[in-house]
Formats: sequence, structure tokens, C-alpha cells
Amino acid sequence: MSWLPTTKKELERLGWDSLDVILFSADAYVDHPSFAAAVIGRILEAEGLKVAIVPQPDWHGDYRDFKKLGRPRLFFGFARGARDSMVNKFTANKRLRSEDAYSPDGRHDLRPEYPTIVYTQILKELYPDVPVVIGGIEASLRRLTHYDYWQDKLMPSILVPSGADLLIYGMGEKPMISLAQLLVEQDCEIDVKMFRNLMARYPQKQTVSLLSKQEIPGGIRPDDIVLHSHEECLRNKRAQAENFRHIEEESNKYSAQRIIQPLSTLNSQLSTLNFLVVNPPYQPLTQDELDRSFDLPYTRLPHPKYKGKRIPAYEMIKFSVCLHRGCFGGCAFCTISAHQGKFITSRSKESILREVKAITQLPDFKGYLSDLGGPSANMYAMHGKNLDLCHQCKRPSCIHPKICPNLNTDHSALLDIYHAVDTIPGIKKSFIGSGVRYDLLLHDTGDERINRINRQYTEELITKHVSGRLKVAPEHTSDRVLNLMRKPSFQLFYDFKRIFDEINRRKHLRQQIIPYFISSHPGCTAEDMAELAALTKDLDFQLEQVQDFTPTPMTVSTEAWYTGLHPYTLQPVFSAKTQKEKLAQRQFFFWYKPSERQAILRLLRQMGRQDLIQKLFGRKG
Repeated sequence: MSWLPTTKKELERLGWDSLDVILFSADAYVDHPSFAAAVIGRILEAEGLKVAIVPQPDWHGDYRDFKKLGRPRLFFGFARGARDSMVNKFTANKRLRSEDAYSPDGRHDLRPEYPTIVYTQILKELYPDVPVVIGGIEASLRRLTHYDYWQDKLMPSILVPSGADLLIYGMGEKPMISLAQLLVEQDCEIDVKMFRNLMARYPQKQTVSLLSKQEIPGGIRPDDIVLHSHEECLRNKRAQAENFRHIEEESNKYSAQRIIQPLSTLNSQLSTLNFLVVNPPYQPLTQDELDRSFDLPYTRLPHPKYKGKRIPAYEMIKFSVCLHRGCFGGCAFCTISAHQGKFITSRSKESILREVKAITQLPDFKGYLSDLGGPSANMYAMHGKNLDLCHQCKRPSCIHPKICPNLNTDHSALLDIYHAVDTIPGIKKSFIGSGVRYDLLLHDTGDERINRINRQYTEELITKHVSGRLKVAPEHTSDRVLNLMRKPSFQLFYDFKRIFDEINRRKHLRQQIIPYFISSHPGCTAEDMAELAALTKDLDFQLEQVQDFTPTPMTVSTEAWYTGLHPYTLQPVFSAKTQKEKLAQRQFFFWYKPSERQAILRLLRQMGRQDLIQKLFGRKG
């Protein structure tokens, strides 16, 4: 059992005196397929490269962590990981979270804000002639002009402030392998000039480069999508909204077009590098390719340097298994499809069972899998019936506003996985911790065989795979707000809860359904939240799983929040932005708390909603 090296001593034990690639990570090094640096490191290792990881380097003082392994032969890489650094650090109210989930013992002082920018600038200062390749969700979602909630301003591509030489967006296995193979073929040490020349001669899919007009491979072509410039977006919010529709559609097409965004030549930082070129993404991984990524020789453990320390994110996933990649839900506030795409790639049954068996061998495993899931728990093996139609489609969601008639929602393959896992020696119970799309369960497919299987899935999910509390995400009760969220009508939640309660009664179970809700989403008003409070009270809920909307880069909701326009209709959308407006909405989650009662009563009287006062507090309200 061995980890990728992180120090000079570890290199010496391996007998290495040089490295091909050095990866920097703002997360603790956990050698597990849920942690990006481990995945990219193992992928490159499988290509025969000598790779090291420097986790959470000290960015203060003399930069010794950035210098300790010297310069690599090919490039420095940066993989931020599974969660945006600012979302990881701050709440929607811009308050420090209780802990950093990806740091030992949850410490907050082991990473800077925007580590992609900070680390890359340091590397460029120390090694100006070595190429730096950035990736991970932080870079991926900032590949073009984007709104930054924490700075409250429109920002250019992260390539501009970081000074990186190439950005890989989306899931990085295919582009990283292709890039490494190209560089290895040169059979020499790669410097920045050679790197740029190679990128111009051999454009890499799923990458973003900052180029002069003369460097754009093939020049600007008629089939390129040329966005409004960054400067035009600064002047005109409508231009930013119009840009986003193109960006999202191309992120969710099977065969996308190249995107080009001009930048101002007046910006002294850019000199003549004034065009962002976004090369089309690779098509989704095949099942064999995804299996290969998950079957690499991970130790599945934190590096020994963290002995005796708790890494919260690892504790959450160490007994879980990811079954597939991608999500076709297209929720307006979610970044999954922007990063992973909407097309589902599912692991083989054999690969999944190998991982489950490996988990049963872990010393502290007690027989309980915390999750057999994915971005959405029940999209495993789902795809279009006619794939030719899917390959022509540019809808960001396959299930909104209605479930596509070409989508196969058969849950039988997923049931087969559950049954196989539960027969493995050492497995006492497998839980489903990922979110379940109940609209897929309730959908009338027109095929009674599939409808029967989906009813069977619902029953088995509720009776065998719930740890007392099933989490689902209706997100709101207003159908108008839900439409903006790209979520189904709240009526479906009523239908699902009725089924959940009936199965619990019939099976003599005492389980709870725990709904997630969001306040202050674009289009939502305080009156919508008041009605949410009344409806959820009527369902006998005292809400726990709630949050304010957080604008994150590259989502429809964020663009609507910033521009005030819906990117697809260009119609005005109201958003609660001030702390007072947000609090007025959020307080309705907690109508049952005496501390909130008087403020809620005042607001409901201002609205003239005596009916809601009576529903929430009775006649004495």
C-alpha cells in the first residue's frame, strides 16, 4: 500500500531524483477516487509518469513548500477538488463556516481564498519558465467571464489573474491523459514557450487558453460561438445574460462548438493575449474508461501525515460508493452539469462490487455502507432510448419542464446493483445518502413493466435503504419559483410523501422524510416564503435542512441574480439581495420558534395576509 510521494524523503525512498508532474492541491491528500488530486495523480501514474502531490502548501513566507520538490519535467498542475474554495469556506451570508471540510481537523488556516490564483501566481514567480495547468471545479466554473458573489463583481476568466498557461475544465481524466501524452512525445524538458507552441499546433479538447488573435488555431471560424467581450459584459448586464445561455448549452451538448470570448487590448496585464478560446469538451467517458478511473490503486485512506487527525469530507465518504457520473436534472442553481455534464456514464456492476469488497476490508468498517449513489442517487444507467436524438439535443435538462419522452427511466439496473451489493459478505446494510429524484420514480412511462419496476424501486428504497430519515429536495412550494429552479411541481412532493407514509404504515416503520428548501432564490419573494411556511406546517414539518441561495459561478440562477434577467427569456427576475430582504425570507423557515414570531407577524400584517397568520399561529396570532 503506497501513496503518491509528497516530500523529498518519499521521493528518495522510491529512488526518484526527478519528477514529470507536480500537483498542488488546496485539500488534504486523501488517496481516494472522490478527491481530485488523487484521481489526476493516479491517472498520470498509470501513464507511466513520475508524479508527486503537494497538499495545502504554506503560501506565506519563503514559499518553501513550493520549492521543496524542484521543477517538474513537464508541468505544474493544480487540482482544487470537489468543492469551490469560497463555498467551502463561507456561508451564503458570507460568514465563516464552522470547519473546512477538506482540511485536517477542519482547520480554516491551511488554504487561502481562491487558491488556484494564489498558488499559480507563486509558481509563476518562482518558476516563470515552467507551464502551469489549472483544473478542478474552482477553475472549471470560472473559465469565462463570471459573477463572483464574494467580491460582488464581474470577473474575467481565472486564466487572467492567475497567469496559468492552460485551464482544463470539467472532469479531467481524458484531457489530462491527452496533454501528458503530447508532452511526453517531445522527449525533453518542457518550457512555457514550447508549451504554448504545442497548444497552438495541437489544440487540446476541453481546455481554455488565452491567445492572441494570430494564435487562434485556424483563426475565428464561422461555426465558432463568439461571445460578448468581457468589457461589454462589464458595461451591459444583458450581454452577460446572453453569453451564459451559449455557455450552458455548449456545456450540455454531445458535440459542442468552440467558444471564443474577446478581452480588451487596453488591459496592460493581457498585452496581446486578448482572446479566450474554449475548445469543445470530450464526449462523456465510456463505461470502461470510468471503471479504469475508479479501479486505479487507491489506498482509499488519508496520507499517513494526517494520522490521528480528522478530515471531515473523508469521514463523510469513506464508506460510500459513487455509481455514476453526470446529472441530467439541470437544476438552475446547481453546478454539477456545468462540470460533469448531463450525460450519464455508469460504472460496470463488476467495478462497483470490487470497490464494495475493498471497503469491507477497511479496519474500521462495521458493515454499513453510507451511500450507494452519485450526483443524483437514481440516475444510474439512464440515457435516451434513441441516442441519435440525444446527440442533437442542447436542452440543459432532460426532465424539465417535463421528462423527455426519449428518456429511459427504468430503475432495474440500479435495483440489480443494490441486490448484488447486499449479498456481499460483510455488508449488513447499504444506505442511499445521495438525493433521490422522486419525479423519476413517479413518472408514468407508458410502459407498465417499467412502471412496475419503478414502484418496486420506491418500495425497496424506503424499506431497505433508509437510515431512518430519507432526504429529498423539493426546494420550494411555489410552482412559479420551482419553474425558475427547473424543479418539478410541489404536487409531486405531496404524491411522494403519501407513498412514503403508506409504505411506512404497511411495513410498521417509523421513518421520516426530510425535505430540503432554499430561500432567496431568484424569483422568490417573502410572500412565497410565507406560503411555504404554511404549506410545510400543514404537512407537519418543522424544517431543519434549509439554506439561503448562494450565487456560485456558472449557474442560471447566479446569472439571473446578478443581471436581473433570465438568461433564456431575458425577462426581468426579482432577487432578494440585501441582508434585510434575505432575513425576511429565511425567517419563515422557523415560524415555530418563539424568537421569530413577532417579526413574522409584522411582515404578514404588512402583506395583508391575515389568512397566513391564522394558518401559522391560529386566531390568537
